[in-house]
Amino acid sequence: MTSRPGPDVALDETASIERMYALTDGRTRPRHVLSMHTVLGPGPRSPRGVPDESVRIVALCRQRSRPLVELAGTLGLHVTAVSVLVSDLIDASALVLPIPETPGQARDTQTLLALSAALRRRYPQATAKAG
Repeated sequence: MTSRPGPDVALDETASIERMYALTDGRTRPRHVLSMHTVLGPGPRSPRGVPDESVRIVALCRQRSRPLVELAGTLGLHVTAVSVLVSDLIDASALVLPIPETPGQARDTQTLLALSAALRRRYPQATAKAG
């Protein structure tokens, strides 16, 4: 005999979606290109006027640098919501993308992501033009 989810499960899913919507102000995409494996470290500023989840993200990163997916798992939030929150924290200089010490492809990608985040923070109105 298989059990079917009851009405409480549907209410929990709806509440979870509404909570994510409220946390991210309805945004579904971060301003920065972040993969699940992007490692984040603490920035020079403390977060102010941000949700409790953002404060917890910064506190976790102050303990040690952590990948985005680990932050999502620790907080019990969807990776997309954490990506949006992390993007806001990068803009506020509360988080940074540390450049890893190991050579290779991972370092090159992380370096480009860190550079991209810094340029977006410095020149928020700039747009890239091809050619």
